[in-house]
Amino acid sequence: MVRYLLIRTGLTLLTFWLIVTVVFFLMRLAPGGPFDGERRLPPEVETNLRAAYNLDKSLPQQYIDYLGMLVRGDLGPSFRQKDFSVNELVAIGLPVSLTIGGLALIIATTVGIAVGLRAGLSPGSRKDIALMGLTNIGIALPTIIVAPLLVLVFGVTLGWLPTGGVGSFSHYILPPIALALPFTAAIARLTRGSVVETLSQPHLKTARAKGLTERLIIRRHIFPIALLPVVSYLGPAATSLLTGSVVIEQVFELPGIGRYFVQGALNRDYTLVMGVVVVYAALILMFNLLVDLAYAWMDPRIRLQE
Repeated sequence: MVRYLLIRTGLTLLTFWLIVTVVFFLMRLAPGGPFDGERRLPPEVETNLRAAYNLDKSLPQQYIDYLGMLVRGDLGPSFRQKDFSVNELVAIGLPVSLTIGGLALIIATTVGIAVGLRAGLSPGSRKDIALMGLTNIGIALPTIIVAPLLVLVFGVTLGWLPTGGVGSFSHYILPPIALALPFTAAIARLTRGSVVETLSQPHLKTARAKGLTERLIIRRHIFPIALLPVVSYLGPAATSLLTGSVVIEQVFELPGIGRYFVQGALNRDYTLVMGVVVVYAALILMFNLLVDLAYAWMDPRIRLQE
């Protein structure tokens, strides 16, 4: 297990460095710059600004300087929001994004597993058909459609919940639900398929022959095996939930990190875009690493193959 951990950790660090490198050079090579606007700055003013932000150096030197700052945990100053550093902007927006993404992941996992387990234990029944029909609807409706519909129904028409902003628990109800819906449906279908496949395994017949109750068989012999594909799906699901919160933050006007990414990309704010990418990449890679380790712990065959 230690060797497996070292290999996965090394691959994670290598992937992180590649992401930082690719995004850094793509941002610098994109047309335009952070000081381009409707009104052209005087040449001497632009020269001083470029020198202040080290943009007058060669591209390789800028890259080396940025890696040095990154190692120290410094994401640099924001080019357009001069009153804040990128670290401060991330500290403001990251808790909101993590709250929305974390709640959405909890909703998708718990509801999806419960629905999939209930449908899989009675394959072909009316309950199974009805639940899988609902999951098809959940997969077919994208977040960008579900979110405005929830705002229209529960916020505008019924007036039960706020339609935007933060400040109370009620502000964190609609956004996670809108974000979690398609992932809930996907997890439910994965769980249902795994449960149906597990029901045909010979060891279940042996367990029933020994006199074990159905509840005990589900808890000991069906549920752990059925969770394996769900655990492997949690990595890409967490990735999509974190990056998908950008759309949710725009619809519900949440001050999350995704809004800073959009603003930074539009304004060519190099350090702000890089800071958001670094934070997203670190969280996503860390979560994928944890999922890989959990999967290897649950299924020792993975370690043996490695």
